[in-house]
Amino acid sequence: MTEIDRMLAANADWARRFPGSRPVAPARKVAVIACMDSRMPLFQLLGLEVGDAHVIRNAGGIITEDTLRSLTISQHLLGTRETVLVHHTDCGMQTTDDRGLADVVEQATGHRPPWAGRTFTDLDADVRHSLAVLRSTPYLASHEARGTVYDVTTGLLREVV
Repeated sequence: MTEIDRMLAANADWARRFPGSRPVAPARKVAVIACMDSRMPLFQLLGLEVGDAHVIRNAGGIITEDTLRSLTISQHLLGTRETVLVHHTDCGMQTTDDRGLADVVEQATGHRPPWAGRTFTDLDADVRHSLAVLRSTPYLASHEARGTVYDVTTGLLREVV
């Protein structure tokens, strides 16, 4: 059985317990921007239920053009008004630099990616930079944003001020 077969079987079990559809607009009017790291169970660690929040994830939880596109839609069309950033300790984006990442991809595929990896070395500084980008983006309906770092060894979340 493949991993996808396991997921499809798990979905059949989920569908039997499915509580029903929720409204498209998030109940708690919050958007979460986070790293895609599999050690971060965002709904559990933030006390969220299905239908509570929009979740936007990518490598490093970086504020990219597509992140801003999704957040803009979340705010203007679906009413979110608060944003929380969730970075984490032991992030893979801290293990290389943009050139090194591009080199690895090019060596493996023969093609150099046209985008920058947006790697970083200082978690708190990257959270602060991300907050500054969010707060200076003129087309967002709300600039209410806070940043956090999740500790993958303790499960604790700490706010970056």
